[in-house]
Amino acid sequence: MLTWITGVGAVLCLAYYVVITIYAGFTVSFSWFWVAAAGFLGVVSWGSRYCRLHPKRFPLWLPVSVLTCLVTGLVILCAVGVLIFLGAATSDTPGLDYVIVLGAKVQKQGISNSLKQRLDKAVEYSRKSPGTVFILSGGQGADEPETEAQAMYEYLLNNGVPASRLVMEPVSASTVENIAYSRLVIERLEDNRRQLAKANRQEMGPGPYLMVEEKPLQIGVLTSNFHVFRAMMIARMQGMADIYGISARSDFLLFPHLCVRECVAVLKDRLMGNM
Repeated sequence: MLTWITGVGAVLCLAYYVVITIYAGFTVSFSWFWVAAAGFLGVVSWGSRYCRLHPKRFPLWLPVSVLTCLVTGLVILCAVGVLIFLGAATSDTPGLDYVIVLGAKVQKQGISNSLKQRLDKAVEYSRKSPGTVFILSGGQGADEPETEAQAMYEYLLNNGVPASRLVMEPVSASTVENIAYSRLVIERLEDNRRQLAKANRQEMGPGPYLMVEEKPLQIGVLTSNFHVFRAMMIARMQGMADIYGISARSDFLLFPHLCVRECVAVLKDRLMGNM
């Protein structure tokens, strides 16, 4: 049974690699995973059959160890995958004070499909929540013609979102930096708002004022559906307790690949203490 399961798995992994390569080209990051997975499953399939035909040539601990590692890896990937799916299924919360829009690849011929999906979601959200300010977060990679923040600003401006509601954060180069630098931008904006309110009170002169306690800021993070869970966990790790996820669509054919890649990124960030 194991021989057939791993053999079929190897063929499916290799076939999926061919499909996404034809569909999106060789530039798809982490696509080598499917070739490596196909090779690993192929070796396990061959080894399982060989062990069954020549049981005395291998000690019992070897197939048991391989099977244990295989099952453990699948359980971990499935558990993280469930969390990613739950993040992708989050519902939009309207009327947030700020929404951090996470950047994605900017190509020489224009924004990538992933970034366009996020920005279209931002346009949709802006129409439902006219008071929300958008923090556009993303720096410039070595192969990008401009910062992701600038590309996002131009796209949203051309699609009807007023410039007064758009603030750029053009420095960050990772999800961790996206959240950290955007938080600093929001803190600066809030400090400016408080100073302006204080100046207005001073201009009004002495008198009886009713001072009410400021409500906690409600902040959203808008990104691709497979990325919402990790972005929210990183934000909470950085002290943003009142954080809400806003999920943008991603490419249907690439979604399995993106989820597997995201599982690895979640485990990496967890080990590094980022979430």
